[in-house]
Amino acid sequence: MQIALAGGGVDAQGSEVVVFITAPSNEEAEKLGRMVVESRLAACANIVSGIRSIFRWDNQVTVENECLMIMKTTLQRYSELEAVIRQHHSYTVPEIIALPIVAGSVSYLDWIRSETAK
Repeated sequence: MQIALAGGGVDAQGSEVVVFITAPSNEEAEKLGRMVVESRLAACANIVSGIRSIFRWDNQVTVENECLMIMKTTLQRYSELEAVIRQHHSYTVPEIIALPIVAGSVSYLDWIRSETAK
């Protein structure tokens, strides 16, 4: 298996990231996921159902059922992805967090770049 370390010959504008986004339902998560994959803003959107989120909102601790989307994209496409999510998400302040991929299969990282190319 061939492994690529992030930054190893990859321009910072093309670096791959994983983006976490929560949604209130499977339906909304699928709608958002399909939207960003069809527009090539993400190569893939996984939906993990049945998560419980505990957070502070309006000065109260709240517990809610949510779905977690795990999207794979590049830093180059992140701003556009975030804008689309903000525009179509039902939450006032949606969770949109990008984390760098520090290592991964070369062929998979190539696929992410290929599927998100403009």
